Amino acid sequence: MRKFLLYSTLLALIVVAATSCNNELRRIEKSNNFEKKLAYADKLYQKKKYNTAQTLYQDLLQVYKGTEKFEGLYYNYAYCSYYVKDYVQAAFHFKNYLDVFPNSPRAVEIDYMQAYCYYKQSPKVSLDQTNTMKAIAQMQTFINNYPQAEKVPEANLVIELCRRKLEKKEFNSAELYYNLGFYKAAGIAFKNLMRNYPDSDKSDGYKIMAIRAYYNYAKNSIEEKQKERYETVVTEYMDFQDHYPNSKLKADAEKFYTLAQNNIKSLENEQNKEKSNQ
Repeated sequence: MRKFLLYSTLLALIVVAATSCNNELRRIEKSNNFEKKLAYADKLYQKKKYNTAQTLYQDLLQVYKGTEKFEGLYYNYAYCSYYVKDYVQAAFHFKNYLDVFPNSPRAVEIDYMQAYCYYKQSPKVSLDQTNTMKAIAQMQTFINNYPQAEKVPEANLVIELCRRKLEKKEFNSAELYYNLGFYKAAGIAFKNLMRNYPDSDKSDGYKIMAIRAYYNYAKNSIEEKQKERYETVVTEYMDFQDHYPNSKLKADAEKFYTLAQNNIKSLENEQNKEKSNQ
C-alpha cells in the first residue's frame, strides 16, 4: 500500500512539473519579451531539449538578425538540426553560417561540421552513394583549407571510411557480374577496383578475381577466340607476379596460369594437327 501511495505521489509530481513546464513554454512562445525568450531557448539548448529550443530560435532569427547576438543564436540553431539528426538542414545551416560569418572564430569547426553532415547522410552500401562522395569532397576541401586544424586526422579518417564504403559497393558490383556469368565485365570491374583503390589490402584478391574471371571468359568462348583469351590470363598472371610477388594468393594465381598455359598448348596442338591433315 505504501509503495502504491509513493508511486502515485511521484506520478502526480511529474504530471504537475510537466504541466508547469508546458505552461511556461506557452507563455514564453506568446511573449514579446525577446530577451526572455532567447534566454529560455538557450536554457533548453543547454538541457539538450533541441526540438523545443529550435522552435524558439526560429521565432527569433528575424528579430536578432544583424545584431551582435545573432551569431550565437544561429550557431545554436544550426546545431539543433544536427542534434535532432536532420542532417540535410544542418548542412544547409552550417554552410549558411559560413557565408554570413566567414571570419568567425568558429569557422573551422563549422566547416568541418558541414562536411560531417554529408558523412552522416551516407547510406548503407547497397544504396546510392552520392552523399558519400560529397563527404569525401567536402572533407578534402576542409583539409586543403585548414591543413593545420585539429580536426584534420578525423577528416582523414572520415575520407578513409567513405572510400572503404565505395570500395565495398564496387566490389559487390564486380562480384555480381562474376556470379551471373558475365566474366568479361567482371574482369574489367575487378581491374578497375585495383586502379581505383591501389592501396587497398584486398588489391591482390581483386587481381585473383580478375584472373579467374578472364579464365572463365576464355573457357566459355568459342574455340576461335579461346587462345587469345587464355593469353590474357597469362598476361594478367605476369602482372600479378610483378605487383604481388609475396602475396598469400600466389598459389591461386599459379593454378590459373598453369591451366591457361595447358589450354593454349592443347589449342595449338589441335591447330597443328588440322594444318598437317590439310
